[in-house]
Amino acid sequence: MHPTRRPLTRRHLLGATAAAGVTGLATGCDPDRPAGGTAVSDDAPALDPASWDSVRAQFALDRSRAHLATFVFAPHPAPVRAAVATHRAGLDRDASGYLAANEERLDRAVLAAAAGHLGARSDHIALTDSTTMGLGLLYGAIRLRPGDEVLTTEHDFYATHESLRLRAERDGVTVRRARLYRDAATAGADEMVAGLTAALTPRTRVVALTWVHSSTGVKLPVRRLAEAVRERSPEALLCLDAVHGFGADASTPEQLGCDVLVSGCHKWLLGPRGTGLVWAAERAWARMTPVIPSFDGRDIGRWLAGGTGGQPVPPGPAHTPGGYHSFEHRWALADAFAFHRRIGPARVAERTRELAGRLKEGLAGIRGVRLVTPRAADLSAGVVCCEVPGVPVGEAVNRLWSAGVVASSTPYRPSYLRFGATIANGEQDVEAALRAVRTLA
Repeated sequence: MHPTRRPLTRRHLLGATAAAGVTGLATGCDPDRPAGGTAVSDDAPALDPASWDSVRAQFALDRSRAHLATFVFAPHPAPVRAAVATHRAGLDRDASGYLAANEERLDRAVLAAAAGHLGARSDHIALTDSTTMGLGLLYGAIRLRPGDEVLTTEHDFYATHESLRLRAERDGVTVRRARLYRDAATAGADEMVAGLTAALTPRTRVVALTWVHSSTGVKLPVRRLAEAVRERSPEALLCLDAVHGFGADASTPEQLGCDVLVSGCHKWLLGPRGTGLVWAAERAWARMTPVIPSFDGRDIGRWLAGGTGGQPVPPGPAHTPGGYHSFEHRWALADAFAFHRRIGPARVAERTRELAGRLKEGLAGIRGVRLVTPRAADLSAGVVCCEVPGVPVGEAVNRLWSAGVVASSTPYRPSYLRFGATIANGEQDVEAALRAVRTLA
């Protein structure tokens, strides 16, 4: 195929004859299941999106425990389980044929669903396997000149700090860290804006922030921070690790005011494990060079033509790493977005705030327990952290497990006891956690 005509796809590389035998597996497409395919049955009851009990019943969790760490590594809801099983069955029956017949359509469905959720253009979205992969790609892709600075914070996670350290080691980029707040429990928006503004300089070209800190549960006032960056360092790109806000908060990139948003989809979105995305605005993509070759047909077509001609590749596909992936999970991502769409992202966010509020109020009322997460709803999302003085965090997690409550510890210094109630949880899980914590204090 001439590269200036219809884009080459992996189907052409695999061969049209391989696709012929499996086209029957990919006919039809339920609008509430945009991933398509022949559905594999699941024993979950039909979803009533207006009922939180019905939503909760979509998850095959062991209900003898209160699972308050589902946001760390999510269980799949019934529609996602069914989609994964459908695609896995097709791939197991004829891997090359199923891929050739379905990849282009299913990739488009995933990108369209992600774009709808983000209120963005689908060709501005790159697909990844995790937040960490997205951050590594982002901070490796941004073009910086000698003397340019990257500003991050003391509160960011290992993945951001390490991505930036590796970048600095590779080409000498200056990376600095700001402190946004002294005490998470009393952190305020004015304090955080002042802390970031004071650290900005005329040489700042990238500001690397995290929407919700998994260390403390603090949610940044991203819009105000973005406005401060625009005013003080207008050339800087505000890049956001959004993984603990994505799915827990309904704000879109436009509402946040960020230039880049990176997130895994297997945390608060409760999407397929091993999926993620990077969204960037036009001005941000224009300052990046892809790190890993894509398998977009236009790129491959240009290569086959000896590096000449061909159609321009939009930034999202150009920055999507090529190669083979866990396609049954990637394609089921469309069903995860559809699941949230049926419930309503705003309702999901409201439910998350409600359960987090119950946790915070309950923990704050237990004598001997120190709540670390801000109680203000606008400065926190779903992550709730606390400290039980005299009880090491690892011991607390183990004792809660023995009491039937699944919690986690924050992988930071200092480390705190951490809970998070997703839409897979109910009030009964929160109450079980509070009862168990009372035995620790």
